[in-house]
Amino acid sequence: MTGRGDPPEGTPEGVPGGGEDEYRSVVFDESFVRAARLQEFSAQERMGDHAPAVRSRHAWARAGASRQAVVLVLLIAFAFAAAVYMGVRHPYQAPAPQAVEPLRSSVVPLSPRGEVAGGRPSELFRESPAAAFRTGAEGVTLPVVRRTQGFSESQVMEALTTAKDYVVKSTLDPGVLTGGPVQRVRLLLDPAQQLQFDQSFEHPVDDGRHAATGWLTRFNPAEVTLANAPVRVHGTLTVVERTPSTLEVSADHVFVYAIQRAHERAQDHASLYTVRRETRFRFDRGDLRDHRVELVHSSVLAGPQACAANASGYLRPLVAGQSVRNDAPVGTDPYAPGRTPVSLCGVLSPGTHLGP
Repeated sequence: MTGRGDPPEGTPEGVPGGGEDEYRSVVFDESFVRAARLQEFSAQERMGDHAPAVRSRHAWARAGASRQAVVLVLLIAFAFAAAVYMGVRHPYQAPAPQAVEPLRSSVVPLSPRGEVAGGRPSELFRESPAAAFRTGAEGVTLPVVRRTQGFSESQVMEALTTAKDYVVKSTLDPGVLTGGPVQRVRLLLDPAQQLQFDQSFEHPVDDGRHAATGWLTRFNPAEVTLANAPVRVHGTLTVVERTPSTLEVSADHVFVYAIQRAHERAQDHASLYTVRRETRFRFDRGDLRDHRVELVHSSVLAGPQACAANASGYLRPLVAGQSVRNDAPVGTDPYAPGRTPVSLCGVLSPGTHLGP
């Protein structure tokens, strides 16, 4: 006899005692199955002798997503460590910054032939080679700006304008010219040159390194003063790319000052004093960023001035009516373009008219 079975059409709904009623509330979703500790062997696996019906799942098999996350974290950590290591041991190190050269300078006096002419500044300028010169900063003109192989047009412009700024502050500022503070000039220098600059003003020496007049133009206020007339200026600025990391600007200008004796009030006793200044500036990318210069060379011709005068601290002009004896047959023209070969002292050329 067989036991009671379910009718062919199944157990009627709502009839108590159904075989599956007590399991209807249990739901075996996929995550539950994957998390199970026991897993049934396949039919093939159960054919072996003494094969158990089920096997335990390894922890890694039950945590596939977690395992992938751990592997991913390890890979990221390894990549980061490798990047740090390669950064520290990178064979292509950044180039060392170029050393800043100290200034090399020369100041050569030009003595007059005969007596220094005097008169009103307007008359003196009208009769001199400076008659057509521009006045003040207008005479420090910029060339056409073009980019170089390693520097953009804006960087070339920055080098030129910074060089012009130095020229104007060091040769045209009335306070600097009359022996006043020089801080505005100092701040334009690369910090590596500021110590040399300070030494040149604390203890000026004509040694090619520490002459204050190699850095700028100034007169001793106890000896001379500026007449009431603007400085006449003429010259050029040129720029070249010296190295892939360096720009070089050359400045060549003639400055003509109307001066007179200190405390002199009469305007008809002025005289002209000419300074030919050739300077060479160097700029690396840090200098361009910080609006500063490296002044590497300065050559000055200045007169009328006695050859024996010590011009390391101040320029020492001869004023109207003064003279010195000169027997040299060859003169030096500070207005002539190009390089002027002079050693220790020169004589103003006969063709150089400093007054009527």
